[in-house]
Amino acid sequence: MTTEEMLRLKGTHLAPYMQLATALIGKVRNGGGNMFRHQLDTMATLVDYGYIDSVLLKASIIHDLIEDVPDFNHNLILSIDYESSAVYELVLEVTRFPEETKGEFLTRIHESGSRYAKILKVADRISNMISLGYVNDTKFIKRYTEETVKYIFPIAGEVDRSMLAELESLVATRRSFLALLEK
Repeated sequence: MTTEEMLRLKGTHLAPYMQLATALIGKVRNGGGNMFRHQLDTMATLVDYGYIDSVLLKASIIHDLIEDVPDFNHNLILSIDYESSAVYELVLEVTRFPEETKGEFLTRIHESGSRYAKILKVADRISNMISLGYVNDTKFIKRYTEETVKYIFPIAGEVDRSMLAELESLVATRRSFLALLEK
């Protein structure tokens, strides 16, 4: 990390967002663990790829909060800091609403999402694909893997070729696993 990047991160306060994300601790994931840790994994993926924008990192910490805690008071987000409204808007961009199918949701992000919404969605999917290694439901693995190819590959190809390469590798390993089971 360069000195300039460290200075940009110096004033970024993530703890209030992490505190809000603790509302996800009781939400269990198919691959084990809980949704709180998934939020942090998504942020770690972004940092791993060199993304240090404070709004993007803050949004990654709470990106599933509105979707997975339906009665969540969004005013808690809006009252955190001077970037809260931008963080909230980014979270809304990557939130699937009840009336949307998964395909409609991912198409919306691809067709009209901001660059940061697309980057956040790709980092989110990388975390989710890694978790698939702990899932035993082969139908779910197959569906999720094919959904990644159909919807997320195009988004990743548009915003970050390195993240796309990781997703391609993850898809290949999941397909290899499924092929072994079919023998």
